[in-house]
Amino acid sequence: MAFVIFLIPCFVVGTDVAFSCQNAEDFVGASSPGDIVIGGLFAVHSEMLHPEEDPIKPVIQNCAGFEIQVFLQTLAMIHAIETINNSTLLSGVTLGYEIYDTCAEVTKAMASALRFLSKFNSSEDAVEFKCNYSDYIPRVKAVTGASYSEVSMAVSRLLALQLIPQEVILTSNATTGTIVSPASSAEILSDKIRFPSFFRTIPSDFHQTRAMTRLICESGWNWIGVIATDDDNGRFALESFGVQAMVNNVCIAFKEMLPAYLSDSTFHTKVDQAIEKIVKEKRVNVIVVFMRQFHVLKLFKKAIERNVNKIWIASDNWSAAVKISTIPNIRQLGTVVGFGFKNGDISSFQEFLRNLPKKPTENNKFLREYIMLLSVCAHLEYHDFQTCIANQSQDNLLENDGSKPQMWRDDFLNANVEPGFIHSTMLAVYAIAHAIKGLCKDRDCKDPYAFTPWELLEELKRVVVIDGDKEVKFDSNGDMSTNYDVLLWKEIDGHMEITTMAEYDAEKGGFIFEDEEKKKDFLALKKVQSTCSQPCSPGQVKKVTESPHTCCYECIYCPENHYSNQTDMDYCYRCNNKTYWAPINSSTCYRKTIYFLAWTDWFAIFLLLLSAFGVVLVLSICVIFTKNLDTPVVKASGGLTVCYIILFSHFLIFLSTVFFIDIPTEFKCKTRQALFGISFTLCISCILIKSLKILLAFSFDPKLQNFLKCMYKPIPTVVTCTGIQVIICTFWLIFRTPFVNQNFSIPRAIILECNEGSIVAFGIMLGYIAALAFICFIFAFKGRKLPENYNEAKFITFGMLIYFIAWIVFIPVYATTFGKYLPAVEIIVVLISNYGILCCTFLPKCYIIIYKQETNTKSAFLKMVYTYSSKSASSVAVSQASLDSKSSSFRATITDSCKTENDSVNGNCHFQVPGQSLIKGKVLPKNAARTMVRKRVSSI
Repeated sequence: MAFVIFLIPCFVVGTDVAFSCQNAEDFVGASSPGDIVIGGLFAVHSEMLHPEEDPIKPVIQNCAGFEIQVFLQTLAMIHAIETINNSTLLSGVTLGYEIYDTCAEVTKAMASALRFLSKFNSSEDAVEFKCNYSDYIPRVKAVTGASYSEVSMAVSRLLALQLIPQEVILTSNATTGTIVSPASSAEILSDKIRFPSFFRTIPSDFHQTRAMTRLICESGWNWIGVIATDDDNGRFALESFGVQAMVNNVCIAFKEMLPAYLSDSTFHTKVDQAIEKIVKEKRVNVIVVFMRQFHVLKLFKKAIERNVNKIWIASDNWSAAVKISTIPNIRQLGTVVGFGFKNGDISSFQEFLRNLPKKPTENNKFLREYIMLLSVCAHLEYHDFQTCIANQSQDNLLENDGSKPQMWRDDFLNANVEPGFIHSTMLAVYAIAHAIKGLCKDRDCKDPYAFTPWELLEELKRVVVIDGDKEVKFDSNGDMSTNYDVLLWKEIDGHMEITTMAEYDAEKGGFIFEDEEKKKDFLALKKVQSTCSQPCSPGQVKKVTESPHTCCYECIYCPENHYSNQTDMDYCYRCNNKTYWAPINSSTCYRKTIYFLAWTDWFAIFLLLLSAFGVVLVLSICVIFTKNLDTPVVKASGGLTVCYIILFSHFLIFLSTVFFIDIPTEFKCKTRQALFGISFTLCISCILIKSLKILLAFSFDPKLQNFLKCMYKPIPTVVTCTGIQVIICTFWLIFRTPFVNQNFSIPRAIILECNEGSIVAFGIMLGYIAALAFICFIFAFKGRKLPENYNEAKFITFGMLIYFIAWIVFIPVYATTFGKYLPAVEIIVVLISNYGILCCTFLPKCYIIIYKQETNTKSAFLKMVYTYSSKSASSVAVSQASLDSKSSSFRATITDSCKTENDSVNGNCHFQVPGQSLIKGKVLPKNAARTMVRKRVSSI
């Protein structure tokens, strides 16, 4: 097997040598021996100094910017290991640690990772190249860290490529190392193909960005800015947030990327550009910041100078950073809302900090450096003291190595504790310890060769840790599903305090509030507007403008019959046009008003009164005729039976109008036309018989009389005429029956009406009545010159004319009318035609019966008929004796001949007109008129 040995360059901060180290141990920041060693990677310094000489040599420089919060994380790891060693958790097995400072630089972190991968007990700290690392024992069994996702990605890739594959492979590729991170939250680290050995005790950025988006949505914001560092962590966080924002219709107005390192020459220029962008975008009042603490510190100082006042949404990197919350005039920036890792019980760690001055510093360079910083910056106040610590470099401290601190200032450490990070760090150590405990049940773990890191990796996947009152474990992605604390920077007694406003449930995706006061703080965020456009109120809809962002839009009204019932809707809902309607700019649909000719409608009442009056009139006529049964007028009207049938028909016609009013039903729709049609046909049929009888009684034309005698069969005629109408209505009701119809032609109303089923059948019914009425009219017109006091045919003619006029007008009016008053049109026509025939048929007779009783006697009636018959007979005789006026002499001869000649027998006279055949005439005897009167009266 071939071996390639990589020697690791080591550097240390010392009093004599500034940049190079004498041995590998000088590279370690803090260490403690143990049976099982755990590595630690923390960015105790914020940046690595860059050499000014040219050419640049491959030398790792000293660092600057002492990070109190990260230093506290190293102390948390040390405290957790010491607590475990002092407990019975591992049954005598001692944990050791080696902690390195990455200075937030990937290159220095990689150098530390190379030492972790060096072979255990190797004097040269060499990393062996092997084809199979199943039996390889590295210097450490697991690594805690690093503080930043970018560093964790690089370190994890290095460990995975050399020693740690993704899956449990018991043959050629075995696992020999594990990383457990308490602070790296990048979502990409959940990818077990690229980072198979990566675990973390915090949620991934997926949950954080989803929580941020949920906060933004619930606060009514959709137009925000994002500032992130230009490194892997910032880019992945920005990508994840962008996806979540797009899903939730949140638009990013601008994205500003700041250099990952403060030493970058363009850093300050980029900060100025970001501030200018924030100031320029006046509609953007919410800024999401994915940056490291020292980046935020620089940004906020510049923002305070420019009087920027916004809502800042903080990522977990800096949401609980005390050194930022204590910046002078920080309140001028506006409101800071952040997401931090869920707190746990860190009371033991706070006690550890109180006893820190008693701790030895020989193996902890970070603690020694902090003590030196206390000495250098002891004369300053709180924030200046913090700034002084952050601005000192390791090179500057070389000159003050011998100084002693004037005071410990343990309150400063406690004030800078970020509970979420401390708890996550301790949880990471305890997770490793529980995994070791599981492996050491059946083996002697005091032996460094008892197990390999890849076995520890498999045990970590199954480990369960008791955190407070609940169990936590790693999921399939190597993440612990813990919740977030929603932090609010709140000014209390003149100082900015970082308070917990709510808890975000990562599984359910909602916020949990402890009390109403905190919920009020959360709801108060809605007072700030951060939208590209004003929200569209209900009744309006968004219309996208030329802007590429969907959050920039215009609000337009929903059109008629459309509505929107929420703010900022993308489209309007359509109302059910059949039953609902909506005006323009409506937030709801209204049920259409149902219209029909109701009983309470004034016009319906008026028509009903007319119908009722008609019924009263019919009954009155019936009473009058019944009381005057034996008078000539009643007898001349066809007798009481015929009058009763006609009056009953009129009664039914008036009654049929009731079925045109109120809510249409199937019964009403089927009944009203059939009842009207059959009743009207019965009425016209009876009047037709009367017309035939009158014409027959007073007709002097023998041929017409013969025709009328054949036609005059009252009962068969009435039955036949009415029966035909009954057949028409029966076929109509069977094959195309009328039904209730909802008419939606009026936009905001539903007209309940009867659909006749078949216009053809309706037309045939009316046409048949019109045909009977026309025949009746012809017969009545023929008898219009009857005796003056008995001129019923003339009134029948008038009645039929009224009927024709009414129904001729009805056709166009009915065809062009719609709405609830359509039935009223037919009622009016029915009433007009019914009243016309009723009045013309019976009122003249009632007038004679009541007011001209002297003419309603038999003698007066005979006299009237006699006078009419005498006139009619003389007229007929003269008409028969008259010939052409040009043959006057011939007429005289004829006349004389008829007077003198004896060939006149029984009044007959024979003569012949030239060119014509012999004509036989008849001369009426003297008693002819009297005889004719008797015949007419008897026929009547």
